[in-house]
Formats: sequence, structure tokens, C-alpha cells
Amino acid sequence: MAQNTEVIVVGGGYAGVMAANRLTQRDDVTVTLVNPRPAFVERLRLHQLVGGSDDAVVDYGEVLSERVRLVVDTVTRIDAPDRRLALASGDTLGYDYLIYAVGSGSADPAVPGAAEFAYPIATLEDAERLRPALDSAPAGAPVTVVGAGPSGIEVAAELAEAGRAVTLVCGGPLGPYLHPKGRRSVARQLARLGVTVLDGPGTRVTAVTRDAVRLADGRDLLSRITVWTAGFSVPDLAARSGLRTDTLGRLLTDETLTSVDDPRLIAAGDSAAPSDLPYRMGCQSAVQLGPQAAETVLSRIAGKEPVAAQVGFAGQCISLGRRAGIFQFARRDDNAISLHVGGRPGGRLKEYVVKHTVEQLAYEGRKPGARSMWIKDGKREELLRTKSAKAPARPEQPTARPTGRAA
Repeated sequence: MAQNTEVIVVGGGYAGVMAANRLTQRDDVTVTLVNPRPAFVERLRLHQLVGGSDDAVVDYGEVLSERVRLVVDTVTRIDAPDRRLALASGDTLGYDYLIYAVGSGSADPAVPGAAEFAYPIATLEDAERLRPALDSAPAGAPVTVVGAGPSGIEVAAELAEAGRAVTLVCGGPLGPYLHPKGRRSVARQLARLGVTVLDGPGTRVTAVTRDAVRLADGRDLLSRITVWTAGFSVPDLAARSGLRTDTLGRLLTDETLTSVDDPRLIAAGDSAAPSDLPYRMGCQSAVQLGPQAAETVLSRIAGKEPVAAQVGFAGQCISLGRRAGIFQFARRDDNAISLHVGGRPGGRLKEYVVKHTVEQLAYEGRKPGARSMWIKDGKREELLRTKSAKAPARPEQPTARPTGRAA
């Protein structure tokens, strides 16, 4: 009797869960998901955890197929030649194929004092450290949120709605992704909530102390609690394992999401860098890349050539407290257009997107492979042609044999 093919997914976020569920299409594939936490984290709700309106976690039983084995542990090293994983517990796991979906977290800030005195919010553990610090601070204590991307805007709005005195320090424009019309809509709602918005080049943070934030223009802002949302990084697992990565540490792959070093390694989500042209980090790309990474594995198992991944974007949605928000529409190449939905309708649309994303994970677990069409960004082909013309040709990767792992 033929042996089952062992596939391990490292990372149980949006991309990892989608990939693991998708793999269950074949009965002869054994799927294991390795994740350091026993529950799925809704990163889209971490600002709500901080504000006290949600715990930002979902039981894996609600989103993960019953055919997927969950191992709660941390991978410390990938031994690609021997196809084995070393775990923090001391155990090891063997695989035939590996999907690398370790996600992203907070970047180590280079600003003096930021790592020591500011609170990041990119992970569940970050948010859980910030929440009690806020609870212990007086209601009128000044709170500074650094970074004006979606995370910064959402945290600032959530805390201001809860009665906190919040200053949002942008370090540049407010919501740099947004179209100017969408930006004005966000600015109006933040003003209604009482958020002080400091934007422009002079608002770059140059130092953080225990009770203040210094700006590039020389201003010192009193700050009892400083929240740092500027910048993301990825775990260094791939680099530590001797695999090629981009400058941020994302695993370098071809357009089928296959590692340039090993055809049995496939990446998805924030930790993937297809053709060294990674997509925007976030669940919107993750829920598309996860299942397509699984399809690459399934194609190789079936002895077929995998197809290039296709990812397109609809825009960006941001909550502005519990009663408002914005959905900023964009072209498929992820450039914002003037069309947006703001105010209460924007808030309802944002909540729908968050709920639907979890429902999408669960649906993939119940009916793996149901979705077969993906949004395509036509401009990516132009970017790839330009990059190919500038770079030397890379040797073609060998095709892996679609056989089960030997005992």
C-alpha cells in the first residue's frame, strides 16, 4: 500500500490555516499544522483586544478541518536536506513537503528608547502586554500612538472612543495608502473622536522615553503610554535555516511560491517573497496565497507542473472605533482610487470583512478546493518582465518526486 504524503504547515495564521485546510482535498495527504499558540489569532481585532471589546482569538476547532493535526510548538530550525523540523520542545517532525507561513510581527524600532519604553501591537502577546498597562494608567493620562497605517489609526480610534486622550503621530502623511478623499474622511472621524493627529515630515519620532516622545521638529510630547505601530518584520527562521531570503527575511520563491532553494518548500502569506516582489502584508493577500501554496504542493504530489499564483486587491478597510470605519477601494494592482465608503456604512463593511474572513477559513475547512478563481493583478506581469530583463537567468529547479516519505 502506498504511503501517505506528509505535509507540514508552519504557522497557523490566515495563510497557514487556508493552506492546511486546502490540503485535505486528497485522502492520501496527512496534514500537520505547527503553531506556537493553541488558538487562532484574529490579528484584524488586536486593536479591539487593547480597547476591551474583543479577545481577538478563535478556537481552532471553528476554523480548522478535523483532518488537520494541530501541534502546539515552535519550529526552531528547518533541516531542508533531511526534510525535518526541530521544535522548541526538543521533538522533531519529518515531512515530504513544507508550507512556510510563519507570518509577521513587530519590527525592532531603531529609534532610541522605543524598544525599551514603547508597546508594539503586531502580535497577540504584544496586545496582551499593552492592555494591563492601559488599565493601570489614569483615564486622562496622555497616550501616544506612533505610526499612521491601519494599525495605528485603528488603535488610536479605539482608545479615543474609550475616553483616552490620544495623539496619533504619523511621521508623514495620515494613512499613506489612502486616496486623498479617503484620508480626509478618516481625519474627520478621528477629530470627532478627539484624536490629535500630528502629520507631516516634522512628526518623525526621534526618541522615546518613559514619559515622552520627541519629534524631528524638536517637540516633546508627554506620553504616559506610547504604542508603536510603525513597521513589521518576519521571523528569521528561514535565514537561520540557511535558506535564501529577501532583505526583510521573507523566503525567496518563484511565482508558484516554491522556494528557490528547495522544490519541497513552499511559502505563503507575509513570510513569502515571490520573485523578490512580495505582496502587501495582510490577510487580504494571505487568504489568497495560502490555498495557492497548497495547490502547488498538490500539483507536485500529482506529478503536475504547478501554476503561478494570482493575487489581486480590492482595497483597504480600517475601523474607526466601534461605530465607524472606511473601506478604501483600489485597483487590482493595489493603488487606491477616489471611491471609498466611510462613516457608519464603512464601519459595518469593515466588520463584515473581519467576520467573513474567519467564515472563509471555516468554509475552506468544510469544502476544501471550492474556490478555484483568483483576482489577478495584470501589472505584476509587467513588473516581472522588467525584473527579468535586469537580472541574470537562474538555473531551473528540479522537480520533486511525488512519493511519500520513507519511514
